[in-house]
Amino acid sequence: MNLAAILLFLGDLGGGEMMVIMMAILLLFGADKIPGMARGLGRGIREFKDATNEIKHELERSIEDDDKPKKV
Repeated sequence: MNLAAILLFLGDLGGGEMMVIMMAILLLFGADKIPGMARGLGRGIREFKDATNEIKHELERSIEDDDKPKKV
């Protein structure tokens, strides 16, 4: 299942619905905790991207090492 099929319901989301969702989040968590949650989310996304980049570079190095002729 691709990401577009999973997030298909977001296509019909309008301004009114977004406002209701934002108000619900504000009421549930309060104005004090929302900036901290956003910072935590940003840090989590950054750590995830760093980890994926590190894995990508490690795989590229491994492929390059396998392609080099070995001296006997």
